[in-house]
Amino acid sequence: MRDLNLYNFKRALPRMSWTRENLYNLWRRSLGELSKETDFTRTQKSLFQQRWVAKQLVRAYHGDFINESSFKRWYLPKTLPDVRPRRALTENYAAQLNKWAKLPKAVDKDVRARRREVDGEDEEELPPVGSLMFSEVERRVDVVIFRSCLAHSVYDARRMIVHGQVLLNGKKHQNANTRLAPGDMVTVDPKVISFLQAPPPPKAEEPSEEAAKEPSKGGPIIFASKTKGTELTPFNIPDYASPFIFIPAYLEVSFATCSAIYVRHPTARPGYSEIPTPYAADGEVVRLAWEWYSKVRPRNRSKRQLAREPENRQ
Repeated sequence: MRDLNLYNFKRALPRMSWTRENLYNLWRRSLGELSKETDFTRTQKSLFQQRWVAKQLVRAYHGDFINESSFKRWYLPKTLPDVRPRRALTENYAAQLNKWAKLPKAVDKDVRARRREVDGEDEEELPPVGSLMFSEVERRVDVVIFRSCLAHSVYDARRMIVHGQVLLNGKKHQNANTRLAPGDMVTVDPKVISFLQAPPPPKAEEPSEEAAKEPSKGGPIIFASKTKGTELTPFNIPDYASPFIFIPAYLEVSFATCSAIYVRHPTARPGYSEIPTPYAADGEVVRLAWEWYSKVRPRNRSKRQLAREPENRQ
């Protein structure tokens, strides 16, 4: 691993993990003493420094295992969708007719009604399209496994893929950089999912010599079931993992077969984004990070660079 100290309490950078250290860092960034660092309304930092801080926080969660140059070249969209309302202030046919008929009162009434419509459009909540800058990262095989709750961290998902314990559309796949296409199915070997394994049996304490000499006392008798085929798969959810147990809408997960289907690409609608992120989907942090990358992203891609593009199934 490039950076072993992932959950450093001093930096407190949220990661794609279920660990209690990550949950504590996430609380510090959202509600704790470090939440003020992401409030740029009253700050002495320059615009360049604000963008750098936002970029650092965003990249720590979304693809910190991806090289920075590769992230800028292959995982950033060219543009974000334009969801602003079309402000057509042109007069309608009735207003033009009233104006031609020299009815000023009717014309003023139509103009006021049109202005109220435009003001209503401004008050409508727009989709948080800022989070869609991470849509390419969400297509990666390792991220899909983590989002499907089949691994307790994205680093554990990468280990499964590299060790050949993951199937892509029924075939063994060992490239964690592959981006999935809608309809692709990922299957994980249940033997490597840690929370589906039975806990180790507790160590039995050896009786002392005094206890061995004492006569045995009567107690309840427990009969073990000898019926075959009734054993259930153990499910031992890790501690402090409940805030992370959710599945995005663009995935279809089957825990009976330990598989997940990438149904479609993530989208956004007014007031909701399908891409999980520890920051506001269209807040200052995400906006400043997009401004940073829109300035420094590479423009040209030579044939040599195109040959090194990660597998994109589209």
